[in-house]
Amino acid sequence: MAAVNLSVSTVKPLGDRVFIKVSESEEKTSGGILLPDTAKEKPQVGEVAQVGPGKRNDDGTRQTPEISVGDRVLYSKYAGTDIKLGADEYVLLSEKDILAIVN
Repeated sequence: MAAVNLSVSTVKPLGDRVFIKVSESEEKTSGGILLPDTAKEKPQVGEVAQVGPGKRNDDGTRQTPEISVGDRVLYSKYAGTDIKLGADEYVLLSEKDILAIVN
């Protein structure tokens, strides 16, 4: 079986899919207690790395995505597919699973 090398630049989402680089999870609580890896929650904030061309409308035209590469977004907790490329973690999800753009 041949090995496939994937990177962010070689992955292009289809339709209304978005490829998001997951932000680092918190290492300690607001009170200063260090959290072990098993107690950390999955982050819900990340930076958009790639955006698909957009969803097709009924008449065949494409609806342009509301987000763009570089936006920081808040997404649903259990949405998408987790992907690990090298040391970085990414989530591939549909644009409808993005809840807000974070400034």
